[in-house]
Amino acid sequence: MSSQMKETNEQINISEIIKRVIQKKWTYALILSSTFAVACALILPVPRYYKSGVSLAPELGNINEGGGLSDIAASMGFNLNNTMLSDAISPELYPELLKSNRFISQLIDIRVKSLDGTINTTYYNYLDKHQKPNPLTIPLYFLKNLFKKKAAPTPQDHHINHFQLTMREYEIFSAIRNKVTCRVDKKTSLISIEVEDQDPLISATMADSVRYKLQEFITEYRTSKARHDMNYYKELTAKAKHTYEKARQAYGSYADANMDIMLESFKSKKDDLENDMQLKFNAYSTLNTQLQAAIAKVQEKTPVFTVVTNATVPLKPAGPKRMIFVAGMLFLAFIITTVYVSRDLIF
Repeated sequence: MSSQMKETNEQINISEIIKRVIQKKWTYALILSSTFAVACALILPVPRYYKSGVSLAPELGNINEGGGLSDIAASMGFNLNNTMLSDAISPELYPELLKSNRFISQLIDIRVKSLDGTINTTYYNYLDKHQKPNPLTIPLYFLKNLFKKKAAPTPQDHHINHFQLTMREYEIFSAIRNKVTCRVDKKTSLISIEVEDQDPLISATMADSVRYKLQEFITEYRTSKARHDMNYYKELTAKAKHTYEKARQAYGSYADANMDIMLESFKSKKDDLENDMQLKFNAYSTLNTQLQAAIAKVQEKTPVFTVVTNATVPLKPAGPKRMIFVAGMLFLAFIITTVYVSRDLIF
């Protein structure tokens, strides 16, 4: 019985609330129109931004075992593949790598060009000089600068040192850090890179550049030991070749100069020179074989990245979602107004 009364009261309250809303329609019209104007004033000045992404699958070496166990572990959030890798930098660490100052310092000198062709500069200069500001944040920016210590003027020959950044350089690096997003699928190790910028062409350019720089960085890292060995054997082989050629010239010159002399002392020295030449040739041949093996090792260590999705110039902006923002503000204003005008019925 009591439950039926509650349901009846709820129905009466809802119907009364609806009547109250209809009675206050002009109040709603005023509030919602004002909210619409304020929401448009807030969201329309915000610059549009575009997102472009690229995805690639890295070669995972030394994964010959595990089979279904790796799949089961991946479904539980673990990646046994990466534990079997010989690399210290596994794909799961790539997002942290992209946030490092060392990596970001490789992006700032990339040349970028806007879609309309009015901007053609470095990425650092684009972020420093060519960003469209949000008019609503200008007062806050002005107040912030009032209490900000004036930095010393930067000399003309100044070079960015990622170990010791100036305040403005730190702000640019932080902006890049926020614009570049990297995600790694734990199950498939698929790397997804996304770059957000105010210009669609620059967004696509930087997405492809980040992909290229990441491949370059990982290739350099994985082949560093093999390339060091290759350069070492290359240097030794060059020295051994030079020594062998000197021994061969010495033997040839001595043999030509003493062709008709039959003395045993001359024959003995000729044999010594020939043996020395042969030893040096053997040393050169051995080192050359090791050099070829080192070159093959570099090729073996060079990782392979398969580009699954190429970067493309986005046709539509990724944000801000102006219609959603305005609709959300109107809905919120409607709810607050309804609660206020019906407070005696609700509480």
